[in-house]
Amino acid sequence: MKASDLFVRALEAEGVEYVFGIPGEENLDLLDSLRNSSIELILTRHEQAAGFMAATYGRLTGKAGVCMSTLGPGATNLVTSAAYAQLGAMPIVMITGQKPVKKSKQGHFQIIDAVDMMRPITKFTKQLVSGNNIPARVREAFRTAEEERPGATHLELPEDVAAEDTDLPLLAISRVRRPTAEDKAIRFAIEMIEEAKSPLLLIGAAANRKLTSKMLREFIDKTGIPFFTTQMGKGVVDETDPLFMGNAALSANDFVHRAIDSADLIINVGHDVVEKPPFFMGDDGRKVIHINFISAKVDPVYFPQLEVVGDIANSIWQIKEGLEVQSTWDFSRFNTVREHVEASILEGSDDDRFPVYPQRLVADVRKVMPSDGIVALDNGVYKIWFARNYKAHKPNTVLLDNALASMGAGLPSAMAARLVFPEKKVLAVCGDGGFMMNSQELETAVRLKMDLVVLILRDDAYGMIKWKQANMEFPNYGLDYGNPDFVKYAESYGAHGHRIGAAAELVPVLEKCLNSPGVHLIDAPVDYTENDRILNNELRDKAALI
Repeated sequence: MKASDLFVRALEAEGVEYVFGIPGEENLDLLDSLRNSSIELILTRHEQAAGFMAATYGRLTGKAGVCMSTLGPGATNLVTSAAYAQLGAMPIVMITGQKPVKKSKQGHFQIIDAVDMMRPITKFTKQLVSGNNIPARVREAFRTAEEERPGATHLELPEDVAAEDTDLPLLAISRVRRPTAEDKAIRFAIEMIEEAKSPLLLIGAAANRKLTSKMLREFIDKTGIPFFTTQMGKGVVDETDPLFMGNAALSANDFVHRAIDSADLIINVGHDVVEKPPFFMGDDGRKVIHINFISAKVDPVYFPQLEVVGDIANSIWQIKEGLEVQSTWDFSRFNTVREHVEASILEGSDDDRFPVYPQRLVADVRKVMPSDGIVALDNGVYKIWFARNYKAHKPNTVLLDNALASMGAGLPSAMAARLVFPEKKVLAVCGDGGFMMNSQELETAVRLKMDLVVLILRDDAYGMIKWKQANMEFPNYGLDYGNPDFVKYAESYGAHGHRIGAAAELVPVLEKCLNSPGVHLIDAPVDYTENDRILNNELRDKAALI
């Protein structure tokens, strides 16, 4: 058969449902092979958005999402997506085209070394030099992308290789069982927890990947040990639980850090140092147990005293089974901190000022979203508010990127979530800056007849950087811009446009949009002017009193 047909059969054997991307002339054989397959091509308007969608598909399913581009500029447009997936531990396989490699007739037109370009930001990158390489290379790309720690892989399929004939069979997909932690490590962990005076549980991103929620729920129920999360660990355990201490959305000053400072042992489940540190280690005597699929990456602020390396759910189960609840554990200070956390979240949640106050906006979104509804966040200062104030009930219902933290991912991520979970309510929350970086994908969403809501938080500036600029006492300069009329902009794509004119309008507009078919865009002006007071000065002063 033609090599491109074999390539697509290999994708089908891996269970691929969608290929996201933009084909070029170097992909035409592959495109024709996709036409005759069970795989749906999701044609996007920008390669970066295709990569974000594929990465989010991988994040939600555990199976590698697939995206494609042509050579040269198409391949370079996937670089941000590759880094997004690699740092965020999302399995993705990228396919790029290339000019004929056996007989060139066009010199170096559009040709860059895409394999070398991808090497620093992927787990695996290869050029296919023969159709006979396809079965092994595709199998290895998927296996490598999906195994712990998940990430990005890349295959380059040159035009002449795609067109040649081959008769090799596909490779069988091997079954892999993740290793379990050694008995000694489990025993040492049990001893450290039993000997602690005030243990505290941290839940990170890796716990959100392999459905460890059930085991963590059982561990918390048995031990009564309070827990907090990183931004990418939100929702692994229901955050309405009375033992939930909050989210480490800030590196310092927030109330949850008073609890962290009071713990003499942190049981760190699934945290990865690519995330912004939820706490800083020092010489204060506090110990840390690292429980993860992979060993720790030690840096100046993270150097755990014990590593329990293996399948996380199994490790938690083993520790839970062997652990004796201690009457000497003291959680009284944690309980005090939690009262302040709850009071802080409620503060401002019914504020009527307009443009919308951040706490009011987050509270209103939580009111209208069902427990299994998915909120896909772009990157901006509002991400801190959602991480801190929005209580997630289920795993992967708050999709945010605290690794690469790239702007422009919110809308494509929401679209991928809608494809994976068509029965769930999906809301993209984007700043005006991040939205405009991939706003063209509104056309893709309309073309695919998606039911999707996009909430734009408009402050007519790069608000996060403007906040930092003011916080560091620089003069206001270079960060304000103009925006289109977002209602008309949405309508020009065939979507429905809405504008908020008062804080009280947000809930009814959100409810209407979430329960109506089609793509809906909501323009909601927001006021970030008090960020510094609330997230820095006021928090620091209040938290210091606990």
